[in-house]
Amino acid sequence: MVDITHKINTLRAATATAIVKVSKQETIDAVVNNLVPKGNVFEMAKTAGLFAVKNTHLSIPDCHPIPIEFTSVEYKIEGLTIEIIFNVKTVYKTGVEVEAMHGASIVALTMYDMLKPIDKEIEISTIKLINKDGGKSSFKNKFSNVIKAAVFVCSDSIFAGDKEDRSGKVIVEKLNACGVETAHYEIIPDELDTIQEKTKAFAKEHQLVIFTGGTGLSPRDVTPEALSPLLESRIPGIEEAIRNYGQQRMPYAMLSRTVAGTLGKSLVLALPGSTNGARESMDAVFPHVLHVFHILKGKNHDSL
Repeated sequence: MVDITHKINTLRAATATAIVKVSKQETIDAVVNNLVPKGNVFEMAKTAGLFAVKNTHLSIPDCHPIPIEFTSVEYKIEGLTIEIIFNVKTVYKTGVEVEAMHGASIVALTMYDMLKPIDKEIEISTIKLINKDGGKSSFKNKFSNVIKAAVFVCSDSIFAGDKEDRSGKVIVEKLNACGVETAHYEIIPDELDTIQEKTKAFAKEHQLVIFTGGTGLSPRDVTPEALSPLLESRIPGIEEAIRNYGQQRMPYAMLSRTVAGTLGKSLVLALPGSTNGARESMDAVFPHVLHVFHILKGKNHDSL
């Protein structure tokens, strides 16, 4: 199966349809009036669809087991056709498109099985997805100008040339994937004065200023102490999202002192210095965190 461990949970929904066509009006009448020998077609088919959608991963190899949190089945009759409308919702890392189509198809097959004793010319057709919501496609942010970022690696050992930077490169890679231009990348010592000078200078020209390293508990880790007095507004939600995401993957994430806040029109972030810590922090909030720039420009106040 596709690796979805890096994704975050969002509300996902999908609607699929299927068409069952019978050959005579008597079949429709039997369904509507509950006169089919095998039982109530609508209710039996709906029940089969509910079982099917919750077990899609047992039939489709690449589908993940998903916590199905809502399902509904509706029917529309026009002439000799019965349209099945199948809705599915979940709060999870991946969508429910296949689940919705699987449910609709099983409803249709169940109707076929129940109606075949009284109608030998039933057809099933047009199983298709008609709508989906959630995931990256539902949370796109468009900007008139490219967002520019400055990335700083805070590490005495890397600055001295004793080690190679990896966390900063991970951040730059993720920014590029999100359409953010890394206009400045620099390795600096983990010193309070240096961090503050870089923050004040680059926040004037860059919408994003990201530091990686110096967020641990060692007396040498001073990034939070350097940034906190400069920030005009802390954004605890970003810090909580990063910490929660990391905690689900690494029990020591609770010890990291992530910082997020604004300075002017710039978003300032302090992320862990480990490669995995930096990668997970970026996965936790990007690209969704870019919505902050709409808010800083005075747009979408209703979302605050």
